[in-house]
Amino acid sequence: MNDPTPGPPEYKVYRARRRRRAGGGDLDALRKRLARHRRDDGQPRPPRERKQITPGRVLKWVGIAIAGWLLLSLVVFLISAQTQDGVSDETERALSSKGSLFGGSNILVLGSDVRTGESIDESQSGPGRSDTIMLVHAAFGSVRKLSIPRDVEVDIPGHGVNKINAGYALGGPALTIETVESFLGNGLQVNHVVEVDFEEFPDFIDALGGVTVNNKTRICSTPFDNFWKGIHFKKGEIDLDGRRALGYARVRKNNCAPAEDDRDRAARQQQVLAAIGSKTKSPSTFVRLPWVSWNAPRTLKSDMNGFELMMLFADMASGNSNDTEVLEATCCNGSNLFVSDGSKRDAVRQLLEGD
Repeated sequence: MNDPTPGPPEYKVYRARRRRRAGGGDLDALRKRLARHRRDDGQPRPPRERKQITPGRVLKWVGIAIAGWLLLSLVVFLISAQTQDGVSDETERALSSKGSLFGGSNILVLGSDVRTGESIDESQSGPGRSDTIMLVHAAFGSVRKLSIPRDVEVDIPGHGVNKINAGYALGGPALTIETVESFLGNGLQVNHVVEVDFEEFPDFIDALGGVTVNNKTRICSTPFDNFWKGIHFKKGEIDLDGRRALGYARVRKNNCAPAEDDRDRAARQQQVLAAIGSKTKSPSTFVRLPWVSWNAPRTLKSDMNGFELMMLFADMASGNSNDTEVLEATCCNGSNLFVSDGSKRDAVRQLLEGD
């Protein structure tokens, strides 16, 4: 008879094989890991503390961020300046090589009504004349300005007596440089020239976030150019976007103050320039800096390279004065203004030497 009690089940016995690693296997690896957490005296190392946020660390990272933002803005400025057109060879030859933006340099700033751009009536014909004629003496941390009203009567070399702004129409920036130097005399030499592009100017002002000026009289302008059907400004402090800043600088006939002439417009142009210098120092401009850096060189055409233009803007930001200096002129032969030799001498001395 078979035994009904079942026996133990048959099974196979498997033995685990230890896999060895180079250097002593798993046990040695574990020992090494434990050793890394012990000090030389055999005691366990304390757990690592997470680095705390301290004012010093915050300032460090803020400084790095600011430096990076400034570097980006610098690169953008130089690229923008490099891609801009320069001046003609004839204009380069008319400039004096003396002077530097460190020791002192004279820059002739011209804004012409060349018949291009949205703000100009293209139905007008004839060569452009210089709406703006301003001398800027820039040295390290110092900027002084002198505006020459465009209706001043001068002897244009090779062309006889005319208004000074006709020099631009007859011979462009080169003849304007020669005319300004011969008219003012007293050792004045023009080292650099800057032509302001009216088409790009509003974009630059808008990139800054607008500017603020203190308007001395209410302005009720008659229509001028195709862009301006009439423009009005209240007396006192006013905020200007790019379009209105261009209009404020260019408006000439003021029905609210009929006695005004080109000397008043020259003063308004200096106000806008001073407002730009003030705005570049504001905290809001730092936030906008790469956009400002891109638009600033595109507003200008100059013989100066990117680094020189950057130094000029830096001087304007650090040493620009809100004082307006317009060449003293008397009226009138028709609409022409006249300047005495004494006024020329005093104006040049003030420009080059200051008080």
